[in-house]
Parts: sequence; structure tokens; C-alpha cells
Amino acid sequence: MTQEASRNTPRWLNITLWILAVMLMLTAVVYQRLTGPTHKLRGEFSVADQTYRYRLIRSAYSTADTLVAIPLPQTEVTGDLHYKRYPTRDEFTVVPLEIHGEQMGARLPVQPPAGKLEYYLTLETSDGNLTIPDAADGSVIIRFKGPTPIYVLLPHVLLMFCAVMIGLRAGLAALFAPSGIAKLSWTTLVLVTAGGLMLGPIVQKTAFGAYWTGFPFGFDLTDNKTLIMWLVWAVALFMLTKYKTQHLVRRTAVIGAAVVMVVVYLIPHSLRGSELDYSQLDQGVSPADAVETGR
Repeated sequence: MTQEASRNTPRWLNITLWILAVMLMLTAVVYQRLTGPTHKLRGEFSVADQTYRYRLIRSAYSTADTLVAIPLPQTEVTGDLHYKRYPTRDEFTVVPLEIHGEQMGARLPVQPPAGKLEYYLTLETSDGNLTIPDAADGSVIIRFKGPTPIYVLLPHVLLMFCAVMIGLRAGLAALFAPSGIAKLSWTTLVLVTAGGLMLGPIVQKTAFGAYWTGFPFGFDLTDNKTLIMWLVWAVALFMLTKYKTQHLVRRTAVIGAAVVMVVVYLIPHSLRGSELDYSQLDQGVSPADAVETGR
């Protein structure tokens, strides 16, 4: 029995480390939810001394036109939605805003998976003209995707969250209570394999038409992040197997894998993802064959 395995971790410390791992994982989940190019753009505008908060959509399904809406001001206003395909040199199409309950808005035309539109809104008010979002934020870019079945998406998300949690727990164990780091590391690798390398490509296929758009076929950061996480834990397990009695090496390998996992996971989701090349589409190429990655 190794020195690591023979150490009895106090129950209070074991519970504390699990709580800390869960908290760190939840922090990473919230960060992923609030960052990245698909998160709704938040802002506010004022009309007649009243401030209204809005959230502009930046991700939609390729199944129907998408409503872009803002709160309906209490005073009379008119406005337009301006949009064009992205990235192209198209002229902006202008659509009048209409009232939808307590909101006012207009619909963007549905695009093929990985297609993007650039849009902004203008309002004519008693205080003058407004642009939403303002010039500092620029236009909004929205990307369309195919729907992923919940029975694929939910296990993918849960397994990846669990992989991060247990990977963090392994790193904390290597720092404070090294018993069980091999079991935790194996569990992390299995979860990344199942959630990232097996279910991940299925999610990618249903959403954007390709199973894998990371290295060596493309530069999709989401796929490449998954690959990096898998590799660092595979290396850590190799070190654990090769250096069974060199405890400092073993602990350093696991800590390194956990740190890399956190750094990689903190890269906002969906950066440099699949993007429809409209120039190819205009030349008659099918939408599925006109998708590129890495932009």
C-alpha cells in the first residue's frame, strides 16, 4: 500500500474538500452562463425619465424566425429593427417594431445552422433618437443552431459538470489529502471521455452539422478545450501509473491537470465556433458544406 493510500483523511477535511469542489464547479458554471458570444446582451435605455432594462438574444434555433424584443416604454415611441447576414457586405434590412404584449420588437428571419445575423434597433422618442445597443457596444451578433435532443444534451452537460467537479476534487486532494487521487483522476477521465468525446460530437452534429470541428480538422475552441482536458488527465494518469512511489510527482501531475482544466474551462463557451460562409452559400454550396470553424 502506498503512503498516499495509507493516509486516513479526516472526515471533516474530506467533506470540506467536497464542498469546496462543488462551490468551485458552480462558480465555473455561472461564469460559463454569463460569458461567451451566445449569452444575452444586457443593457438599458431611458425614455421620458424612465429606465428600461433589456436582454438582446444572441443564440437561436434554425427552426423558426426569432423575435428580438425590448420593454415597451410607457410613452409613445416608434422604432425599427435593422439586420443583415454576418459577416457580409449586405445592406441592412429594416423592419418596423410592433407591440408584443408588454414588449416591442420584430422578427429575424431563420438562418441555417451556424448562420449568423448582425442586428441593432433604433427608437424615435420624444427625447430624440436612440440606438440599441448604444455605439459603445456595437451591433449584436446572433448565431443559429439546430435543436439538440434533450436526452443527448442533458447527459452531456451533466457529465461535463461532474467531470469538472471531480477533477477539482482530485486537485484539492493532491494539495491537502492525497489519498484516493488515482480513483478521482480515473473518474474524471471517464467523465470527460463520455461527456466530452462521446456525447460532445453528437451535440455538435445536431447543432451545426459536424461531429468534430476541433484539431486537426478545425479550430473550434469548445472541441479543442475538451481535447485538452482529456489529454491532461490522460497524462496525469500515466504519471500516477509510472511513478507509483514518487508521491511529489504524482501529486504535482494531478494538481497540474486540475489547474489546466480550470484554465481551459474558464475560456468562454462557443468562441471560435462554427460559422456559415455566406459567400459559399451564394455560390450554390449547400448550407451543410458551407460551414467553417475557428472565427
